[in-house]
Amino acid sequence: MDTEKKITLSVVMPAYNEEQHIKENLLETSRILGTFLHRYEIIAVNDGSTDSTAQLIREAAMEDPHIIDAGYEENQGKGHAITTGISQAAGTYIAFLDSDLELSPSLLKPFMKQMKSTDSDIVIGSKLHPESKLDYPPMRRFMSYSYYVMLKMLFHLGIHDTQTGIKLFRSEVIKPIAENLSVSGYAFDIEILVAAHRQGYTISEAPIVLNYSRDDAHDGRRIKLKDIWKVFTDTIAIKKKYH
Repeated sequence: MDTEKKITLSVVMPAYNEEQHIKENLLETSRILGTFLHRYEIIAVNDGSTDSTAQLIREAAMEDPHIIDAGYEENQGKGHAITTGISQAAGTYIAFLDSDLELSPSLLKPFMKQMKSTDSDIVIGSKLHPESKLDYPPMRRFMSYSYYVMLKMLFHLGIHDTQTGIKLFRSEVIKPIAENLSVSGYAFDIEILVAAHRQGYTISEAPIVLNYSRDDAHDGRRIKLKDIWKVFTDTIAIKKKYH
């Protein structure tokens, strides 16, 4: 990778117990990004996995110089993994992408175009965008909509979906916000967007194509009831912080 020239895009990919697909997904992400970018990096953050995720990330980084191994040994939560990646990101733009690739890295190309055409500071994927194409269980749709209603009442953000695992930011916007986050779990997205909204940054929503597979998993890394409760309590804490 040419380190003397400015990196256009940094993609932060958190991973926890993703040994089944993490190596091939990182290499596939690099292949896809390489079709529309010359200078990019993928910051793979192993969030204290208990399986072979860390080793597989190291192997992917050895095979592809665009991939950076940025993990740690103790599980800290998805938000902490993301902020760890942000702190190391060198790109003009910084994106978050879930490492299961239910959302394709190819979406970042239209996201970047939308950011430039709308002069937005942040572009987020939205399951509730009218042009989104979803292979998504009805119960999960209901949960997403219910959470949207809750967030609308609490924060008045004017956006429909805070939790979809693909987002694009201008580096100068996300770096200072990430340094001051208080939430390290799944609700970190909300705190980022609330902070950005309060600082006057513009946020636009983009359509996505989602191929949902989480309920098929049996390896213990998917969202459980305790995670949903933690998101709820963290959301209330965010409301108190930014009240």
